[in-house]
Amino acid sequence: MNNDFKALKPYLDKAMAMNTAMALFEWDTETLAPKAAVDQTAKVLGVLAGESYNAVMNDEVKDIVYRLSKDVEEGKDEGLSKVEKGIVKQLKKDYEMLEKIPANEYQAFSELQAVGASRWAEAKKADDFDKFLPTLKSLIEYSRKFAGYRVKPGEKPYDVLLNDYEEGFNQEILDKFFGKLKEAIVPLLKKIKEKPQVEYEFLFKDYPVGKQREFSRFLAEYVGFAPDKGVIAESEHPFTNSLHNKDVRITNHYYENNLESAIFSIIHEAGHGIYEMNIPDELTQTIVGEGSSMGLHESQSRFCENIIGRSKAFWEPIYGKLVSTFPEQLKDVDLDKFITAINRTEPGLIRTEADELTYSLHVLVRYEVEKKIFNEDYPVEKLPELWNDLYEEYLGIRPDTYKDGILQDVHWSGGSFGYFSSYALGNAIGAELYHQMKKELDFDGLLRRGEVSKIMNWLKEKVHKYGKLKNTNEILLLATGEEFNADYYIDYLTEKFTKEYGL
Repeated sequence: MNNDFKALKPYLDKAMAMNTAMALFEWDTETLAPKAAVDQTAKVLGVLAGESYNAVMNDEVKDIVYRLSKDVEEGKDEGLSKVEKGIVKQLKKDYEMLEKIPANEYQAFSELQAVGASRWAEAKKADDFDKFLPTLKSLIEYSRKFAGYRVKPGEKPYDVLLNDYEEGFNQEILDKFFGKLKEAIVPLLKKIKEKPQVEYEFLFKDYPVGKQREFSRFLAEYVGFAPDKGVIAESEHPFTNSLHNKDVRITNHYYENNLESAIFSIIHEAGHGIYEMNIPDELTQTIVGEGSSMGLHESQSRFCENIIGRSKAFWEPIYGKLVSTFPEQLKDVDLDKFITAINRTEPGLIRTEADELTYSLHVLVRYEVEKKIFNEDYPVEKLPELWNDLYEEYLGIRPDTYKDGILQDVHWSGGSFGYFSSYALGNAIGAELYHQMKKELDFDGLLRRGEVSKIMNWLKEKVHKYGKLKNTNEILLLATGEEFNADYYIDYLTEKFTKEYGL
């Protein structure tokens, strides 16, 4: 091992330990911890965040990082492995970001993040935006301030936040991407609205939560979520949290009168979890031992949820098990009727319940709201009205409650501004990977035979194994021969829904 890297390692190990502890506390707060614990636990998280910050944000580490980085750039990196070079590269990037943020502000923001989800959940339950307003204001103020510290000449603050989740994808690129989607989706939706609506009411009968929980566990394991390396719990908003590649935690949420929600949420989160489980041992518990980007991560979950999970071939071997789990509710529903129902398209208010065709319009609303927040200093008090106006413009429906409107998502409660566009990018990246996969695999045949593992192994080899050593475009180039190309997603949606509705 390179002597400089050897000197750096104890600092990295300490930061990793603190970050792992924070992840565990955050998981506990969202799943099992009593509500009254939130404020006290936030103090613990604040201290841990401060210790993690100080472990790498000090003069000793700075000297080592910049010295190693210079050696790598000049090719004088004897003794450094490929993984270690990747760590140095990522650490320098993180260092350049964090060193511009004062330690006391970073710790205060971490404490705010720790209580944010609880404050959001309380406000959503009460359907009262004002309960969340002070916390949201503070989170926005910190995020705006931190982006201002890091913005480069000619760059907009919101571009800084977008780049945190998807390297190289700025507003110029995303505006073009969303513009293409609107141009393709809106006319297609208009044609579909003229068609008779399919029958789907059977998905909203009384489905006992215990049975849903049982079938959701089966589904997660069926697509590849390994129970010896993973945990499934429950939370208000399904999410994935990884301590390392052998301790990956996902959650689900169950509604007694909505079978569809639990099924596709668990497949979605399993997609995230499998990605984390497939991170190689030499990468896990390092700063490159996670998914390459939020967009690429979403490509895995959305690929599992939609391209796999809504296909007839996927359900052919297991639909009988679903019917036997809910015999009364599904006794008159054959496979074709079920597939037609889960692939219907109908504008709705809730992003997580949206169909494939309208989903990216939900993301577009959030993207436009965030641009207003960070580019125009839009008043936070007026965000609910802006949100509702955009829903009416893009989807033709208007929320009449906060919980179905601006309070429906957990992301802002953790300060995750710039995240939402990754969902739409994930859909598009997944379609691009699917286009290539079909050239190399008998995709539908594998699903009909229940051999989902072979599809997951393709993703492991083409995507997962790189961790954060490569960015999205680098991984796409290796996997498909080209960088990000939204046309595959548009072609996929057009072909699928034209066929589904006989247009």
